[in-house]
Amino acid sequence: MNTNTIFPHFLNLLLGTFFIAIMARVAIPVPEALGGIPITGQSLAVLLVGLLLPFPWGGGAVLFYLLLGGVGLPVFAEGGSGWSSFSGGSGGFLIGFFIAAIGMGLLRRLGWGQHLGYSLLANGLGTAVIVGSGLLWLAHLYGWGKALEYGFYPFWPGAIVKILLGGFIAWSMLRNRNAV
Repeated sequence: MNTNTIFPHFLNLLLGTFFIAIMARVAIPVPEALGGIPITGQSLAVLLVGLLLPFPWGGGAVLFYLLLGGVGLPVFAEGGSGWSSFSGGSGGFLIGFFIAAIGMGLLRRLGWGQHLGYSLLANGLGTAVIVGSGLLWLAHLYGWGKALEYGFYPFWPGAIVKILLGGFIAWSMLRNRNAV
């Protein structure tokens, strides 16, 4: 592979990482009675980067994002950072971001982003991976009752909106492209 083919992908990786970091700052407050954890644009950005960038570059952008946050750059939701983020309540969701992005890239290879129904399904599956990973980790830390109370119930309406929004955005951008 020559530098002419790597450079655009590397640039996309950097732009994808930056997009996720910016979207992590977009937050809708959640009342303290519902856990107080804001709904962010972070997972929407992960889903879009995973589906819009060719495999494995979307996963690479998410991995780079996670590494930047891990080493201390305040790129996670609410300006969070550090390796301790992976052992706290957000850890499972952060790991789920990477798994989902890899899966989204593989689905893109199958042309899923080019058809609206498949694009919506891909976003739904990616969301399920992120939420499932997050809930498993929260259940490990706090038990299933608390995991659902703080990691699922306040967020499922927003997750549906993100699935629809991500599905439509990805489809509108990929519908006339060849699968890569």
